[in-house]
Amino acid sequence: MNQDELIASFQGVLAHLWMIRTFLKHADEIQDDENMLEVPRTLFDYIRATEPAYQRADWADFFHRLNGKFSRLKKANIYYQENFKTFSDHTNFQMAASSLAACISRLQELLNLVDQLPQQPSSSSGPTI
Repeated sequence: MNQDELIASFQGVLAHLWMIRTFLKHADEIQDDENMLEVPRTLFDYIRATEPAYQRADWADFFHRLNGKFSRLKKANIYYQENFKTFSDHTNFQMAASSLAACISRLQELLNLVDQLPQQPSSSSGPTI
């Protein structure tokens, strides 16, 4: 996978995280629980942290930000997986759990690929998609 493909793959996963975040942000079942509300906040923070680097096409910083906040994202996933059924076992919450776990797994795979990329200077253009 080349750098442009890797960036496009990251963006696809971030889009999935955004949809999970949107569902959870508006889920009435969790609105009174600060700990569960940290999950969509963490997703928001993770996604938005990458945006300035993406817009600048500073791929070294983009990858650095993805990696730097990944441990917090993994903790949010663990919390959600362990606790979502106390709020609702509805299919929407189950699918959010499955999707979040898949996103974490895919992000880990992609982050592992970053180290295999040849070193390149930051470019001023976006990825070719």
